[in-house]
Order: sequence, then C-alpha cells, then structure tokens
Amino acid sequence: MSNILVLNGPNLGRLGSREPDVYGDQNLPVLLGLLELEAPEGTTIDLRQTNDEAELIGWLYEAVDTSTPVILNPAAFTHYSYALRDAAALVTKAGLVLIEVHISNPHSREEFRHTSVISGIASGVIAGFGFESYLLALSAIVRMGR
Repeated sequence: MSNILVLNGPNLGRLGSREPDVYGDQNLPVLLGLLELEAPEGTTIDLRQTNDEAELIGWLYEAVDTSTPVILNPAAFTHYSYALRDAAALVTKAGLVLIEVHISNPHSREEFRHTSVISGIASGVIAGFGFESYLLALSAIVRMGR
C-alpha cells in the first residue's frame, strides 16, 4: 500500500475554530500529522479538503483510477448528496475500501444528521471518536491490506 486518500467535505477546513465543543480544537494539519505518525512505512497520507461537491466527486474518481483506498468525511454532503454517493459507490464497486468517518456522532445530534446516503455503500462507518475516527479507519485499511 503506497497511498491513502483522506477526503474531507465542506466546512472541515475550519476545524479548530468551528464549534470546538462539537469538533474539538485541532485542525487538519494536526490530523495529517497524527495519520502520518500511524501510517506504516512507505504509506503516503494524501489529506484533502474541499467545500466543492464536484471536486470531491472528482477525487473519488481519481481513487478508482489509481486503485487508492479512501477515508471519507463527507460532512454536510453526508445527508443529501446522491451524486457523492454514486461516486463513492464506484470506489467500493472497484473493490477498494472506502470508510466513512465523522468526528462527532451524527446520531446524537440533530435529527437531520441521522441519515447518511453514503453509509449504505461504504465498506464501513466510524463516528463519534474525534480524530480517532480517522485513525481507526486508517488501522482498518492497513489491516485489510487494501
């Protein structure tokens, strides 16, 4: 395994300052550092964030084209983006691992957050453990060898 895409959707570029009581006080550069520390030697963590649905979809196509496993925090797109869901399904249908992650537990929050259009096609879902959700996803991908 040489590369893992860690994709983050809208508003996650504001981690550290956006609702720290929900999302914590650490930002994406800190997350990248934690993932790089945990990644096996020879594995590159490619962490990206966008507020643009089309860009996120393009990155999922890239994962398929390069046979790259994905850790995906779709953020608000989780609840309604069927276009993102269809692109994510391409990843799993290609035999690649795609793990949906969330920093908070969506099921303990507002009712509209309880529905994920991504979960049904994801290889697995990890939520509610802060940045540890990403580390657990990384561990699962490494252990699965994909």
